[in-house]
Amino acid sequence: MGKVEGGMKCVKYLLFVFNFIFWIMGSFVLAVGLWLRFDPETVSLLNGDRAPDTFFIGVYILIGAGSLVMLVGFFGCCGAVRESQCLLGSFFACLLIIFGAEVAAGVFGFLNKDKIIEDVQSYYTSTYSENSNGTLINSYQKILNCCGTKANPCPDRESDTKDCETGIKDFFNSKLYIIGYVGIGIAGVMIIGMIFSMVLCCAIRNSREVI
Repeated sequence: MGKVEGGMKCVKYLLFVFNFIFWIMGSFVLAVGLWLRFDPETVSLLNGDRAPDTFFIGVYILIGAGSLVMLVGFFGCCGAVRESQCLLGSFFACLLIIFGAEVAAGVFGFLNKDKIIEDVQSYYTSTYSENSNGTLINSYQKILNCCGTKANPCPDRESDTKDCETGIKDFFNSKLYIIGYVGIGIAGVMIIGMIFSMVLCCAIRNSREVI
C-alpha cells in the first residue's frame, strides 16, 4: 500500500492533531449541553407539567452533536494514522451530518430566542395569576431575583427588584446565546476538518494509483 509523502504527510499529521482537538471540543460541547440540560436553576424553572420544552430541543441537539463529535474525532484519528480512505470517507460524511446539526442548534437558538422567552414568560404569568405564592413562583422569584409581572407587580416589591418577565428574558438570553455561539463556532471548525480530510483522501488515492 502506498504511503503519502512530503507535504501530504504533513497534512496527515495535521489531520491527526486536528481530530484530537476535535475530540476535546466534542467533549466540551457535550459538557455544555449536559450542563444546560441539568443546570438546577434551569430545570427548576422548566419543571412544571405545562412548562414549555422548546428550550430543551436546542439543548438535546447540542448533546447529540457533542456525542457524535467525540465519536467521529476518534475515527478521524484512526483514519489519519492508518491512511484509510474508508475511515476518512466515513469521517467526512459524519462531519457533514454533525455540521448540519451544529448549525441547526445555533440557528435554532438565535431564531427561536424570542419565542422561547415568550413561552416561558406566558407560562410564568399564567401560573402566577393562578397562585402567586406557589412553590414554582417562589422558585422563579428566588432564582431570578424578581417579583411579580409588569401587569401585576408585587405590592411589597423593592425599587431595585425587577419584574419576573424581565428576569426571565435576561436569564434565557444568556443560555440561548451559549447554544448559538457554541453551535456555530464548532460548525466553523468542522469546515477545516472537512478540507483536511478531502486533501488527505485525494493524496492517498493518488499515491495508490502511482504504485
